[in-house]
Amino acid sequence: MAASGYVNTGIAGHSHGALDDLRIAAHRTLCRRWQNAASPDAQGEGKVVTLSPQLRTAGTYMLVAGAWIWFSGHLLGNLVHDPHKIVFYQILKGWFFVLSTGLLLYWLVGRTVHRLNEANQRLLDNHEQALRVLVEAMDARHKETSDHSERVVRMATGLARLAGVEGAALRDIRFGALLHDIGKLALPDSILIKPGKLDEDETRLMRTHPNIGYDMLQRIDFLHGASVIPHSHHERWDGTGYPQGLANEDIPLAARIFSVVDVWDALSFSRVYKPAWPEDEVLKYLRDAAGTQLDPRLVQLFLDNYPELKALALTPSA
Repeated sequence: MAASGYVNTGIAGHSHGALDDLRIAAHRTLCRRWQNAASPDAQGEGKVVTLSPQLRTAGTYMLVAGAWIWFSGHLLGNLVHDPHKIVFYQILKGWFFVLSTGLLLYWLVGRTVHRLNEANQRLLDNHEQALRVLVEAMDARHKETSDHSERVVRMATGLARLAGVEGAALRDIRFGALLHDIGKLALPDSILIKPGKLDEDETRLMRTHPNIGYDMLQRIDFLHGASVIPHSHHERWDGTGYPQGLANEDIPLAARIFSVVDVWDALSFSRVYKPAWPEDEVLKYLRDAAGTQLDPRLVQLFLDNYPELKALALTPSA
């Protein structure tokens, strides 16, 4: 929902600043890791020159192909003197050359792709570590319970696996769960840590954070897919949620999965505005919310596997 003009201007300014903080944190973390990984020789005059992957691949191919043509041609010329036979052997030599160089290219390209995938994964891991530092700072600012964001990441990922999510979609859920409240960086502390109930204007302002978080993550390429959780985890199964009023399966699966976990976590642990609920009351609330607030099938999946999911949530990552 949109708030008044002066509120929206303030939020826009805060959101740009928050996104800049996120980028700076990621940049600093990566710079520190690259500096630590660099050897002393690579920082001075003894810097080792490395060839690009495509140059290494093309160079290796040309070297092997040239050597084969040279030596096989001379060998065939010395061993075979019949003009008819030499044509036949040249054809066989050509097919052998095509097969062997094809296998060589397959191996060279595969090795290069593997190295690029490893480099990409290291870069992604570094991004994730920088984001986790930012989220820890957010949790401290919001006075959340210790390990709140990490806890919901572990549980949401576990529930997603049970729901059949895998691959890039599972990675998006992990990042989306980690950054589910990123839009709150643009909101004032007087709202975020208010011990009592929010008034109408404060509620209207609070409900802007899903759109703010979505806009932030849409500006970062590798977080595009993760933005559905910050944007849609306050939607309700019956269509009475916000910010879009989506209902049923129009709500993205990732957001429906996370909503179940978020409700469990919000009720199970104390917040500035309420104490923790007893576990049996939390589970009763989830059963009652199935079909109105939450996806009933996901609630049942959660309850069927509750002991395992709870253990996953409460066990810190190594």
